[in-house]
Amino acid sequence: MQRDYQDLLWGSILAMFGLAVAAYAAAHYEIGSLRRMGPGFFPVVLGVILTALGVVITVSAWSRAGVPQPFAWREGLGVILSLVVFAVLMPRLGIVATTALTTLISSSVAPRAGVGWRLVLCAAVTLLTWAVFVLALDMTIPVWPWSR
Repeated sequence: MQRDYQDLLWGSILAMFGLAVAAYAAAHYEIGSLRRMGPGFFPVVLGVILTALGVVITVSAWSRAGVPQPFAWREGLGVILSLVVFAVLMPRLGIVATTALTTLISSSVAPRAGVGWRLVLCAAVTLLTWAVFVLALDMTIPVWPWSR
């Protein structure tokens, strides 16, 4: 039987990355308790969850036949480009314009055609990002280019 080597490989990488994050956070930050969470609590929990997901993917791929899939270069580069654009432009344009631009960039590589759903997605993600980070969390980040 041909195993699903792609899921074996990527599940293992995911599990190792999660384990590395959890180990680093546990070693360098105080974890605290559920009542008084320290700065390392959240990264350790996320690392453990990532490790568990990687193990589930790896174990399930061990007994499953796999069909090699081509790597989605176009989609991967679109997502990486949108992350770089966000990191570079966020301090200059603010959260609203940067989120809108990066949503449009990352959705431009989607296989689904049309502009309408991209604009609706852009508006929804931008509104949600603004509501969470500016309204709910009251973070001191620039909202617009002129509000720096």
